[in-house]
Order: sequence, then C-alpha cells, then structure tokens
Amino acid sequence: MHFNTQLLHGKAVKKYAEGATLPPISQVSAFQYDSAEEQDRVFHHKAAGFAYSRVANPTVASFEQRINEMEGGNAAVACSSGMFAITLSLLNMLCAGDEIIAGGGLYGGSIDLFEDLTKFGITTRYAKHMTAEEIEPLFSDRTRVVYGEIISNPSLEVMDVRAVSELAHAHGVPLIVDSTTATPFLVNPIALGADVVVHSTTKYINGSGNSIGGVIIDSAKFDWDFDRFRALDGYRKFANLAYTIRLRTDIWENMGGCMAPMTAFLNVVGLETLGLRMERICDNAAKLASALSKIPGITVNHPTLPGCPGYEMAQKELDGRGGGVLTFRVGSRERAFSVINRLKYAVRATSLGDTRTLVIHPYSTLYIRSTEEQRGTAGVYDDLIRVSVGIEDAEDLIGDFTEAITHAEDQ
Repeated sequence: MHFNTQLLHGKAVKKYAEGATLPPISQVSAFQYDSAEEQDRVFHHKAAGFAYSRVANPTVASFEQRINEMEGGNAAVACSSGMFAITLSLLNMLCAGDEIIAGGGLYGGSIDLFEDLTKFGITTRYAKHMTAEEIEPLFSDRTRVVYGEIISNPSLEVMDVRAVSELAHAHGVPLIVDSTTATPFLVNPIALGADVVVHSTTKYINGSGNSIGGVIIDSAKFDWDFDRFRALDGYRKFANLAYTIRLRTDIWENMGGCMAPMTAFLNVVGLETLGLRMERICDNAAKLASALSKIPGITVNHPTLPGCPGYEMAQKELDGRGGGVLTFRVGSRERAFSVINRLKYAVRATSLGDTRTLVIHPYSTLYIRSTEEQRGTAGVYDDLIRVSVGIEDAEDLIGDFTEAITHAEDQ
C-alpha cells in the first residue's frame, strides 16, 4: 500500500467493536475481570488484556499500533507529551555518568531538558551541526547515545540519518531521532538506520492543535551491550527487545506519563489525514519561502531553497520537500515584532503542525532560558521569525506576509 492508503487500511487498523470505523474511546481508569486468576495473568503479562489505563488502554494501544506501523517499528509507547517522550527515550537507557552526543540546533525545550539531566549526572556534548564529521570527535568511553532532530527546529538543517547512524553504530551506541518536524510522510528514519524515533504528537500527527502528546517508537534492531548499558542490565534475556520491555514495564509505567484515551483518539483521527495535510503544508511552505526570498532585505531559510542549510539533504532524503516550517530574518527585533503584529491570517501562537499558520519570535519565547551561544548555534536571532505553515491558500499567505513586511519597513 502507498502512504495514504496504509493510514486508512494498514494492518494496525482493526475491526473495531460494533463495526465502528474508529477505535472506541475507553475513557476509564480500570478494567474488570471475571476472576482473580484471570486478573493475575494479565498483571504478570501472561495473558493479553488491560488492567489500569496508566499501564495500558485499548484506545491508546490502537494509536500506538497505527503509528508504529507507519514508522516501521517493533513497538510504540505513547506518552503524555512530546517532552516526556524525549525524556523517557533517554532515561530508559542512561545512568549517572553516561554522555549524550547531540546537535546544537535543537528545539529550546530539548536544550533545557539536557541541562536538567546534568543534575542526574548525565551530560551532553554538542556538535554545532549534526553531521558524522562533526560528531566524530565527541565520542568518548562514556558516550551511550547520539540524539538529533531530522529537521532541526528552527535552524532547518536536515540530518543525514544513514551516515550518522552508521557512525553511532560503529561506536556501539544507538541513534535516537526526533522526527516531529519531518513526520513519517517525509522520511522513515528506521529504514535509514535510526534505532528509536520520537514524536511530539501535538504537532503534525494530531494536526488540529487540540491535545498534547508524544510517542516513542523502538526499532528493536540495536544489539545492546548490557555491560555498557547498565540501565538495561536487568533485561538481558530480552536481547534486542530490552529497550521496549524496560520502557513499557518499568520506567514509563512507574513515572506515570501515559497518554490520555481521548488524546489517543484525536491522534488516530489526525493520523488518517496526515498525508493530505503534509502534502498541502509542504507545498504552501515552499511557495511562501520562494515568494519571501524575493523581497529585498529579507533572509529566508527553508530546505527547498538552494543555498539554505538543509537543501542538499532535503533533495537526497526528503524527496525534495522541505517540511512545513520556514524562518526569515528582517534586520531587527523591533521590525520582527512589527511584522508579526501586522499579520492577518497567521496566528501568533507557539506550536507547529496546526491546520492554521502559526507565527512566533523564538528569541523572546522558546529560547528565553538559552545562552547567546546556544541561541546562535540553534540559528535563533533577535530578528528571526518562525512560521509553521498551515493549509490555507498559498496566495493568501503570500499576500499576508508580503503586506506585513512591506508596511513594517515604514516603522
């Protein structure tokens, strides 16, 4: 099946109760059993079933199975937010004294998280650019994972997943990628060598800005050295499945960051139109970026524009598409605010992947806890505007942004 057909008719799409075309919303906390013996078997994972919605829920399981199929993984675990998914994807395999290698152009919240992890004895070494050449010198005997974004937000560099994963594997460590801004529509990271994929489902997967969530997809292809990865030592008997088993039955369950059933349902609904939305969003973003790049005094960044940081890899890895986010610089913070305030159709809001176009000034919002060096590495400047392009008519978006920029020049 092709992408859109698989979203609707894939193996993970079940025959739901009463002939429903979508999974029922199991908005309950617990599930009853006919006998103590049956309940005992479920609690000990000796029989299929659900015991408590923090541990497993039918609606959430339906979403996990469907996103797992789209990513080509072995198993998926849905979380209460994208940030919690990132946190657990790392804590599931790391201990005090371990090190992360990451790209410097990360989302501000991820940078803040990595700073928090230092208090637990887990440190991060940053490469300015997420390339095999730049991360090679950062490996040490304490390195346990390489982490990066497929399309970095907001610097919009595109990772060479195959090259980075091959280098990570040569050093005996897995590659975890955040594919939120790419989505399964643009790239399948596991097919290129990534070991674990993380999404903030809040964004493109949900698509309508109506709920917060995250998901972790494990490929179960990495061969764990349990003497090095101490967090997984108690799961040796599960071999390649150790990461998923510990995540599902230990740290995720114990920390309690489960996805709500209603959120899972909304994500299933959103997932079914992911391909259509992404096709329109990517097309709109490319048209808007091209139009804005022709305005004098404006510096535009989008992976479809030749000369931009992500252009070459977008041609190779994303089939020439650049995703739905673009940025542009206007010369000063004051002018950036003026442009943002004059927009009629773009909504001044934080997030990505909505059906409507969203605009924000990252320097004064998303990166308020970052240092000047961190902002510079991430491509965040005081005159930079980030745009998450929606599904409006491209002509209206182009007119709106062009008019706002033109009038802002008079300030």
